[in-house]
Amino acid sequence: MIAFVSGPVAALAPDSAVVEVGGIGISVQCTPGTLSGLRMGKQAKLATSLVVREDSLTLYGFVDDDERQTFELLQTASGVGPRLAQAMLAVHSPDDLRRAISTGDEKALMAVPGIGKKGAQKLLLELKDRLGEPLGTGRPAVGTPVSTGWREQLHAALIGLGYATREADEAVSAVAPQAEASEGTPQVGQLLKSALQTLNRAR
Repeated sequence: MIAFVSGPVAALAPDSAVVEVGGIGISVQCTPGTLSGLRMGKQAKLATSLVVREDSLTLYGFVDDDERQTFELLQTASGVGPRLAQAMLAVHSPDDLRRAISTGDEKALMAVPGIGKKGAQKLLLELKDRLGEPLGTGRPAVGTPVSTGWREQLHAALIGLGYATREADEAVSAVAPQAEASEGTPQVGQLLKSALQTLNRAR
């Protein structure tokens, strides 16, 4: 198993990064939160999980081992594949997910694209004894504050979660007042949650 990759960031996309390791570019699928902490040409170290399929090998990257372990535990629930597990971590931090599962918070799970009411109820049952208790170290779902370009960060995050460009544009516009009213630099994680709620209401 590839436990982590470490090296300079060679490329960034809305849903992946390429890390140069020993002269080889390793493509790693990442959440918007993980990607927001990476910079072109800068050193990066990502905890990784390799998902093997008959026709593909896909490496998923995370900011730390806790996120990677949560990603793998989520997939022990029936119907949860790597894409859905990654979407859950794009919306919620590992501790937020543990808190949602331990308190039976259906709405928190339903904020994730692809999870409806029945799916949320099923996940609460299946994951109740698997994720453990919250550690009390909650953090915004989408990484660190970004000094510029919150619109671009948020738009890329929504596209990475599978929304159409038009939907992403409308969601960014909908949360703009919230971003402008926030003190200091807008937190992309909080804006993403608000944008997803807006999109869910519109459907």
